[in-house]
Amino acid sequence: MSSLQGKVAMVTGSASKRGMGRAIALRMAKEGADVVVADKFACPKSMFPGDENWGGLDEIVKEVEAMGKKALALTMDINDSKSIDDGMAKVMQAFGKVDILVHAAAIRGPVGVNLVDLAEKDIRAIIDVDLTGSFLICKAAAKDMVKRGEGGKIVIFCSLAGTHGCPGSTAYSAAKYGTIGLTKGLALELAKYHINVNGINPGMIVTNLRDESFQKMAQADGTTWEEARKKDHAMLGERIPWGRLGTPEEAADLAYFLCSDLSAYVTGEVIALGGGVT
Repeated sequence: MSSLQGKVAMVTGSASKRGMGRAIALRMAKEGADVVVADKFACPKSMFPGDENWGGLDEIVKEVEAMGKKALALTMDINDSKSIDDGMAKVMQAFGKVDILVHAAAIRGPVGVNLVDLAEKDIRAIIDVDLTGSFLICKAAAKDMVKRGEGGKIVIFCSLAGTHGCPGSTAYSAAKYGTIGLTKGLALELAKYHINVNGINPGMIVTNLRDESFQKMAQADGTTWEEARKKDHAMLGERIPWGRLGTPEEAADLAYFLCSDLSAYVTGEVIALGGGVT
C-alpha cells in the first residue's frame, strides 16, 4: 500500500507547469493521496519554449487521475477569506476532509527594485499574498484538522530569501521571514493535536516564478528569453556549492518526507533546500 493511501492532500500554487506545486501534487498522487490542486489563476502562462499549450489546473487533474487517484481543481485567492471558505466548502463536498496542506503559493513582486523605489502597492501585494495569505490558508486547513482530531500535516514553503535577505526583493524577503515565524509558532499551537507543521526554505529552483524577469533581461540584452534564462541560471549556479539550481521534483521529495509518517516526530522545523546554501 502506498504511504499516503486514503489521505487527501491540498497543494496551493500548483497551476504553473514548471512550479514546485505541480511537482508536489503529482508526488502526493504517486504516493497514494487524492489531491486538491489550488491556485488563484487556473492556467498561468509559461514562457519556457514548448509550454505554449499548457492546460493549467485541468491538465494536472488529468495527470493525477491517470495515476488512479481523485483530483479537484480549485481556483482560489489565498488573500481572500471568503474565497478560501468557498474553496474549503468544495473540498469538503468532494472529499470530506484535508489531511495534508502543502502551501506553495506566492508572488515574487518586482525583482531588482530597491525598497526606496518600490511602490507601496507592490509592498502591500507581496505582504498580503505571501504572509497574510499564508496565515489564512493555514488557519482554514488547521481548523478542519483540529475538528476531526486525526492529526495532519502542514508544510509551508518559506524561502532562503527570508533568512539571507535579497537585495532588490526586500518585501519578499520580509514576507518569507514572516512565514518562518508562522511555521514555528503554529507548530507549537498544533502539536497537542498531533498536527505536524514544518517549513521548506528553497533557494534557487528552476520554476516559472521569474519568467517575466527573464523577459526584461532579454529585452535589455537584445537576446531571446531562453538565452537570458540560461545565462542567469549559469551565473546563479556558480554561487551554489552543489553547482546548479534545484528542481521542482527535488522540492517534491522533501515535501513528501514531511507529509509522510517518516517525519512523525518532526515539527517546527524549517529545512533549507539550497544545494549547500543554508
